[in-house]
Amino acid sequence: MQDFEDDFPSEAPSEYQKNTPFVTKKVSENEKNMRLDKFLVSCCPSFSRNRIIKLIETDCVKYEKEDRFADEADLKVKEGDSFVITLPNAVPAEPEAENIPLDILYEDDDLIVVNKPAGMVVHPGAGNYQGTLVNALLYHCKDSLSGIGGVLRPGVVHRIDKDTSGILVVAKNDFAHVHLSEQFKKHTIERVYQAFVWGVLKQKEGVVSSLIGRSSSNRQKMAVVTVNGKQAVTHYECVDIYPKVPASLIKCVLETGRTHQIRVHMSSLGHSLIGDSVYGVVLKSAPSQLRFFPRQALHASFLGFIHPRTEKFLSFEVPLPKDMADLKELLEKNYKI
Repeated sequence: MQDFEDDFPSEAPSEYQKNTPFVTKKVSENEKNMRLDKFLVSCCPSFSRNRIIKLIETDCVKYEKEDRFADEADLKVKEGDSFVITLPNAVPAEPEAENIPLDILYEDDDLIVVNKPAGMVVHPGAGNYQGTLVNALLYHCKDSLSGIGGVLRPGVVHRIDKDTSGILVVAKNDFAHVHLSEQFKKHTIERVYQAFVWGVLKQKEGVVSSLIGRSSSNRQKMAVVTVNGKQAVTHYECVDIYPKVPASLIKCVLETGRTHQIRVHMSSLGHSLIGDSVYGVVLKSAPSQLRFFPRQALHASFLGFIHPRTEKFLSFEVPLPKDMADLKELLEKNYKI
């Protein structure tokens, strides 16, 4: 995903066209063991090194003779290697304000707390330039959103997946952005999620601690890895069980906030989230309402943090949205012993 306005240079040669693969020269004997980013800069002198690194990190560089991405800037190239670079389409320089209703839990001059519905993307990206939370906030807040996050992420200090519902805090000025970001960095923000998972957990509560990084088999997925990942810690507790499915309602408290963290961690335990089409499995014997639940059954139900200016602790809690509440009612009425 491209995060900022495309800085594709106007003076670049004609072969560097968006979405048209460009094949580099082959690595010579003198160039072997050179860092990938430096080699690509030598092939594309009109690109900055930062631009090249961004392309590498967003899976825009592949080996010409192998069906795999060259996804590490410090990777050492080998003699005879050549690479295919595909430039993504430019992202609009600035998202447009859109009059989209928001469920606002709290607002002052420094921040706004919202309850995001499932199906809404937090900030614009590939294929989602309209209808995002940022588009809605730009309309509601006018020009008061923080600029630190860049034009596509004004005020955004954290996010939840498109198909996850629940609470988000957004900074309305740079002062609040810096202070809230520091709390997330230090893991002092309190975040609680509720989720429905397949199966009955053997341990009713526990901690999952692992590295999470890109899956080596599918770059669109995250995975528990042993190297090249970021530390992720999830505390979980079983709230209720439905043995006749079997399924469970769990509560997860996050120490860290890695991409897809709860989904990856619960899948690693063998208890993937109901409705998770990426990391989940489906029990064929389960009722159709569970087998065809249209999203991962995950809800950010609680958020607590220190207000950047008043230094008072603020906390917010929202109940399960209707789709998950209906799912809970179904399970309790028909599948609980």
